[in-house]
Amino acid sequence: MQAPSTPSKPQISVLMAVYNNARFLPEAIDSILNQTFSDFELLLIDDGSTDRSGEILERYEAADQRIRVTRRENRGVARTRNELIQQAQGELIAVMDGDDVALPDRLQRQLEFMRNHPEVVCVGGAYDWIDEAGRILLHCGVMEQNEDIQALALKGLTPISHPAALIRRSALLQVGSYDETMATVGDLDLFLRLGEVGQLANLKQTMLHYRLHPNSISESKQLRQMADRREACERAWKRRGISGTFEEVPPWRPIDRPSRHEFLLRFGWGFFNRGERWAAIVYSIKAIRTLPLKITGWKLLVCALIKPLPQAEASWEAQG
Repeated sequence: MQAPSTPSKPQISVLMAVYNNARFLPEAIDSILNQTFSDFELLLIDDGSTDRSGEILERYEAADQRIRVTRRENRGVARTRNELIQQAQGELIAVMDGDDVALPDRLQRQLEFMRNHPEVVCVGGAYDWIDEAGRILLHCGVMEQNEDIQALALKGLTPISHPAALIRRSALLQVGSYDETMATVGDLDLFLRLGEVGQLANLKQTMLHYRLHPNSISESKQLRQMADRREACERAWKRRGISGTFEEVPPWRPIDRPSRHEFLLRFGWGFFNRGERWAAIVYSIKAIRTLPLKITGWKLLVCALIKPLPQAEASWEAQG
């Protein structure tokens, strides 16, 4: 099937900063190209990748008129996103990462919401965490109302999943786009500033599968993020003329072998309790490899191998 032609000014510009995403990049791009809404342009910058990302992007660009690719040396994600905003022609900007997966109706649902709510400058949505293999780890619900979202942001908690955000381009330009000095918390800092020129919202429906993997930016820089989150909040409090309270939270991703072990166990038991035996086995083995002498990983493995699954037991009881 021939791809739809792109009008001179599409309604939505989808922006994707790409850096060494070759493993997951085709799935991320396909999830945008297969949207139920098609009046968009997909703008991608290869930010100096050293893997096959550039080749993949060139192949997609040749096959679909809606895609425009720029390849250059590495300049960092914040600067890259600002360049993409300058390239964008759409009234609305959809943020997307090269390792995530947008659900098919994401753009349609968010566009309809923005049309019906002109006071909203940014809308996100619920999302699921997935692992490298695409297995769903956890569903993440969201606050939907502006007041609740802004209250979270002012405490230092990111209230909108960044790669699930649809933003009015006019508002982005009004607040000065991404602050390149706040690279590790660019999303929180941006939402705080957007919240000063309009309202923020989330859709309760799942918009995105957010991929967790060891090479992701937020996992490798979490310790610095804590200080930067506080700085973003303090700047926002000053701009708004309020006294705020910063909420310190422990790193939500592994930062060392013990925390990675616990992280794997958490989701391994989650798979087991949902009746997904093979995924539980995979995660028990990963936990054992992380800390071989820790008995908790072995306990999960034994249970996953021989113990009846909770859902299976419930099914048998229902039949009896």
